[in-house]
Amino acid sequence: MSEQKRLFFGIALPDEISQSVIQWRADTFPAGAGRPVAAANLHLTLAFLGEISDEKAGALTQLAGRIQQRPFTLTLDDAGHWPRSGVVWLGPKQSPRGLLQLAELLRSQAARSGCYQSPMPFHPHVTLLRNATQPVSLPPRNFSWPFRVERFALFQSVYAGGRTRYQQLAEWALTQEVI
Repeated sequence: MSEQKRLFFGIALPDEISQSVIQWRADTFPAGAGRPVAAANLHLTLAFLGEISDEKAGALTQLAGRIQQRPFTLTLDDAGHWPRSGVVWLGPKQSPRGLLQLAELLRSQAARSGCYQSPMPFHPHVTLLRNATQPVSLPPRNFSWPFRVERFALFQSVYAGGRTRYQQLAEWALTQEVI
């Protein structure tokens, strides 16, 4: 029997965006607002796959490699707080069509492969703080981090030594030419 891995498809933030967001988060939210997500773990999840076998991961990796999608610009210019899940997030006010299409393709493939997909609508976001269960004062929306999304990746969530880190397992380029 193969080992189960906790996997998801996502978009990693460029290093310069991550560093800027980390500084903004430190300047914006008090230390007790929640547990900050490590800079290396900042990402936008496209499709959560859950605990899956190597065989299923291989099949989904092959399907992901067949996706023909143009690059797009994503702008992180909105923030919010989900008190029930304790998440403070950063996301786009308006999601680019390319982002929604890519997420839908990956979520559909995952569902057809037997990976549970939430019935909730896709809400693209980058988690900034966890365990933020108390009310959090959100900043004015005077921030904006636009960046070009030219690739997406398959990540594994690894918990070791009391910390979670996301390890990139595979990556695919978004192409200018869609056949």
